[in-house]
Amino acid sequence: MSKSYLDRKEAWAKKMAGSPDSSSKERSGDRLPPGQHTVEKLPVLDLGIQPRIGEEDWALEIGGEVENELRIDWKSLMKFNYVEEMSDFHCVTTWSKYDCKWGGFKMSEVLDEVRPHSDAEHVLLVSYDGYTTNVPIEAVYSIRTLLATSLNGKPLSTKHGGPVRIIIPHLYAWKSSKFVKQIVFTNKMQLGYWEKRGYSNTADPWREERFIDEEVPGWKD
Repeated sequence: MSKSYLDRKEAWAKKMAGSPDSSSKERSGDRLPPGQHTVEKLPVLDLGIQPRIGEEDWALEIGGEVENELRIDWKSLMKFNYVEEMSDFHCVTTWSKYDCKWGGFKMSEVLDEVRPHSDAEHVLLVSYDGYTTNVPIEAVYSIRTLLATSLNGKPLSTKHGGPVRIIIPHLYAWKSSKFVKQIVFTNKMQLGYWEKRGYSNTADPWREERFIDEEVPGWKD
């Protein structure tokens, strides 16, 4: 992704952050969230860096405000129960891709041994390309959230975030971190890359929670 694209997207977020809060909107019963359009192919969006990480080099560290920190490598990840789930994928830039078949491992099962502290209400996701995003703790414990290693029956390619990415299908796609390497539980919200630039902390596509409605620390002018 070019710097000019990032600049335009950041300016768009900053402009739209002054729009009325959308958290009170009624949830749509349709399959397509409001303001979205469908696409046939899954677009590729990133920060312009696609780190090539071999399975033998990949590892996920889980820590922060937890009783038991974990380090999971590829071999230990394969010991969990592999599942395949079909879901729709919604991007804040208004495209939606129906029927993405992700394969991988239930995040809630992987996190069973971590035991976050009672005041750990937030999670920061960190990627190998330096990308970060924050989510509420409920998002990583959702039964729909996966550590994905495949897409449509094939190993997850680098351009789509392989070897392992997070999939949180009920939130806008920027919350589904590619190239994931860290999951950090926190008792205080730490804003991620786009959240510092005016994007929503909750990111529910059915309520059009694209942007916050006030400036946040870390915003660039």
